[in-house]
Amino acid sequence: MDIAGIRKEYRLQQLRESDVQTDPLQQFQEWFKAAIDAEVNEPNAMNLSTVKASGRPSSRIVLLKGVEENGFVFYTNYNSNKGQQLQEHPYAALCFFWPELERQVRIEGKINKVAPEVSDAYFQSRPFASRLGAWASPQSQVISGRELLESNLEEVKNKFTLDIPRPEHWGGYVLIPDYMEFWQGRESRLHDRITYRLDSENWLINRLAP
Repeated sequence: MDIAGIRKEYRLQQLRESDVQTDPLQQFQEWFKAAIDAEVNEPNAMNLSTVKASGRPSSRIVLLKGVEENGFVFYTNYNSNKGQQLQEHPYAALCFFWPELERQVRIEGKINKVAPEVSDAYFQSRPFASRLGAWASPQSQVISGRELLESNLEEVKNKFTLDIPRPEHWGGYVLIPDYMEFWQGRESRLHDRITYRLDSENWLINRLAP
């Protein structure tokens, strides 16, 4: 298998400083809408990188569930590996890749938990089966087999027949960015990279070499 020989030239679009919004969250909203309009597969899928206590990075794909005035919202089990890592080191990085548009967005910043009432509202909006799953799965813990999950699910089904409250160990985080980068693929690997870096209360916009 010739992995080194896998190549693609990026020719769809360009990104100039004059094209972007002064606020990076507005720019993200613009690109996110374009990803939805282009029917990108799971446009809200993003790589979330955290830091272990040892200092080693840890990454996984999660789903964006909101873009608020101050940041990017996602939900998880607070007792999971990522939850524990965010408790110890409340900073993280996100990365979106939309190959259909030859675009990537990188985001870095501080992590906070969202307000409990916000987590409650989102939890109740989830499908019934997903709410059951939040109770049934001891996320990131070693388990004896699939049978344990199925057994837990049956117990939860018997316990909650109508109303399913949000578990206290499950809820949302918001990443408040202080750095964002918008990447547009270009020919000859001379990609466009426009960055936003927060300086006090102002966003500084720069171009990076690819």
